[in-house]
Amino acid sequence: MKKIEAIIKPFKLEEVKEALTEVGVVGMTVSEVKGFGRQKGHTEIYRGSEYTVDFLPKLKIEAVVANTQLDAAIAAIIKGAKTGKIGDGKVFVSSIEQVIRIRTGETGELAV
Repeated sequence: MKKIEAIIKPFKLEEVKEALTEVGVVGMTVSEVKGFGRQKGHTEIYRGSEYTVDFLPKLKIEAVVANTQLDAAIAAIIKGAKTGKIGDGKVFVSSIEQVIRIRTGETGELAV
């Protein structure tokens, strides 16, 4: 099993969710986060004063998938999140050792 963490632009959430659902990913966690990469924020003017916004609002999507679903899930995230502009985000993949569903005690891929 693999854990996918994707950092995306907030307005792309619905498209990513739909794309993941189409490839059979049934659960995910979404968190509001702030950060920056190469984009390094931007400057804004508020009441005549210029200030730098370093941390931009993003969404972090986390999903655990079976190894067989991994490539399709990554492709779905990229398809749904891509705008072609700087700041589209990143996808991180890591291995999951074990999963246990608390309610039923199921383990492994059955618990996902």
